[in-house]
Amino acid sequence: MDVFEKKYMVTVGDVDTDRYIKPSVLFDFFQSITTEHGEDLGVGLDVMLGNRQGWILLRFSVLIEKRPVFADMLTIRTWPQGFDRLLCMRNYDVLNGAGETLARASSSWLILDIEKRRPLRPTSLIVPLPLNEGRDYLEGGARNVARQEGLVKTGERMALYSDIDFNGHVNNARYIQWIQDILPKDFFKNAAKLRIDINYVTEVVPGETVEIYSSQPGPVRELALEGRKASGAETAFRAWIKVGG
Repeated sequence: MDVFEKKYMVTVGDVDTDRYIKPSVLFDFFQSITTEHGEDLGVGLDVMLGNRQGWILLRFSVLIEKRPVFADMLTIRTWPQGFDRLLCMRNYDVLNGAGETLARASSSWLILDIEKRRPLRPTSLIVPLPLNEGRDYLEGGARNVARQEGLVKTGERMALYSDIDFNGHVNNARYIQWIQDILPKDFFKNAAKLRIDINYVTEVVPGETVEIYSSQPGPVRELALEGRKASGAETAFRAWIKVGG
């Protein structure tokens, strides 16, 4: 199936005090549908492991034009859409019950040789992925987030049991939750439109502490962020978040 879709209900545990969906929940939905579509396409977890391969998420960008709210029934669609050298591209859109597009997202993935810990070409996949040429997606795709100077430490998190996924490292959606928790308390207040770009640079394993640095808030709700491992200041992730147009 070239395009995979699934419905998700926004429940009371998914929203903030303004009844808007929390960004980390939307990332959880994206992760869930990606996994299911991978299984349908024949490149799911067990097949990849059997071929000594794994998927590594490098970049994720989402533009929310109209933030989902409590009790919304969402239709999320996802599809692979070609390659950029070693990168495999996957795109998404989010629709409400009336068929209105609320958000678009794009991601970039590497195929990893799990024994040699080296990236592989997309042609190494046991099953070729559909290209979906010409299908609309988030303009510019998943962005590279450049390193910013002058960031200030605003918090830190240790990787604990609930942060870790089946790969043995911090799950990609948990970084979004970490970011939410260290932002100024009113950063997402009445934020009906926002954009998040995140780059996953180095894996974080149980027990490691990540120090989170950010730029200083200004009149525009826009921040650059970076997570650095406390053990050696190695970058774990870089992100950029903007509220509004």
